[in-house]
Amino acid sequence: MTDPPGEPEPGVVPEDAAPDPGRPDTSSGRYGLLLILLIATYLLSAFTTGSLIYAVQIVVFVGATLIALRNARVPRWAARLIGAVIVTGSAAALGLALAKPFEDALGVAQLWSGLVLLAAVVALVYRILATTTVTLQSIYAAVSAYIIIGLMFASFYGAMNVLSGTPFFTNGQPGDTKTFQYFSFTTLTTLGYGDFTAASNAGRAVAVMEAMFGQIFLATLVARLVSAFRPSAPSK
Repeated sequence: MTDPPGEPEPGVVPEDAAPDPGRPDTSSGRYGLLLILLIATYLLSAFTTGSLIYAVQIVVFVGATLIALRNARVPRWAARLIGAVIVTGSAAALGLALAKPFEDALGVAQLWSGLVLLAAVVALVYRILATTTVTLQSIYAAVSAYIIIGLMFASFYGAMNVLSGTPFFTNGQPGDTKTFQYFSFTTLTTLGYGDFTAASNAGRAVAVMEAMFGQIFLATLVARLVSAFRPSAPSK
């Protein structure tokens, strides 16, 4: 028995519904803006001093996380719920960073910033793994996730420095946003200059976890994306 005329055979994609190889794949989201935002944030904190930088970072981190959530393929209600929690908690953290109503307020704000960035990393990696076609936007997303990981651990180091009550680095070396980010990214990339070293066992354990995570991330996800990337064929 033959199929009725005009109806495609089961499992056959109609020609007009097939993807156009000459059309760029936009299903992987738009992550160029996110990457630019993260680079600008890092440069701002690297060349700026003062407590106001913590507040600026919280705002930027929230924006980065909301961009990641918007591009992630999660139910709309879940994205809205997570976004509302992040915005509400970040508003409270912003108030703590500016007003400092108690001694450990800045540490709590930095801890929250790290958790917000963790949510951004999860959303980015989930989106990358759910994408079947590797595009330039997929690589942007992976690089953005890598930068966010470094910023996330820097926030955790800052929180540990404040909440533990003892200096994070050996020999009483002072820690601020610039030094924590410098230590975080040299650890993430396993450069290991040695000019800054975690003093406590907890700090060393977290640093080792960051180094391992950075190598696994580069050797698996980023390398896989780069090797599978194929530029779009020019349209005729």
